[in-house]
Amino acid sequence: MGSVITIEQKILKKNNELAEENRQRFDSHGVFVISLVSSPGSGKTSLLEQSLTILKKNLRVAVIEGDVQTDRDAQRIAAADVPVVQIVTNGTCHLEARMVQDALREMDLDEIDLLFIENIGNLICPASYELGEHLRVVIMSTTEGEDKPLKYPAMFRRSQVLVLNKVDLLPFLSYNLEEAKDFALRVNPALKIFETSCTTGHGIREWTEWLRSTARGRTWNVVSSLQ
Repeated sequence: MGSVITIEQKILKKNNELAEENRQRFDSHGVFVISLVSSPGSGKTSLLEQSLTILKKNLRVAVIEGDVQTDRDAQRIAAADVPVVQIVTNGTCHLEARMVQDALREMDLDEIDLLFIENIGNLICPASYELGEHLRVVIMSTTEGEDKPLKYPAMFRRSQVLVLNKVDLLPFLSYNLEEAKDFALRVNPALKIFETSCTTGHGIREWTEWLRSTARGRTWNVVSSLQ
């Protein structure tokens, strides 16, 4: 068992070294990078589409899409008329810093102000792998259980922002929004929380305005996955 732990530590150490290389490269080009993480079906891609529509008016925005098999999400993002590079992991349940480095070969960072990295839908593995992002955003929808932060604390602890999505469905669900927030803040009291609906547009402008302001300030850094 000890050898398994040692191997895992070596893998994470190497990944984090590559992530730091990515971050230094982003910094040298003045690119602010946001990693989006969630479980499947949270509305992560829909939130990204809505955000891009607003942000691209004032910023040069690009996207790296991660998926296990298909490029369907990348097709949706391309329709928003922003540069997008697809990473297909062929079964791997998370993106890694090396994969992002490979994707960057197809991007001109001098032409980008804001880069989104949409990770694979999974609240476990992506928590341990830094990609070089400046800000990690976890998305949770009202169609999931309120106790997701308690079940998957590492992801919420290592994120700086929580977006509670699909709030338009609250009248039709037995979902306690305040309890969900309370659980999240128990795990990470510093979480910045937004409530959004990609159907009605509720909260989208507040989210994007905050993101634009934060990108300009460039004051956030992800919590190390080794902590």
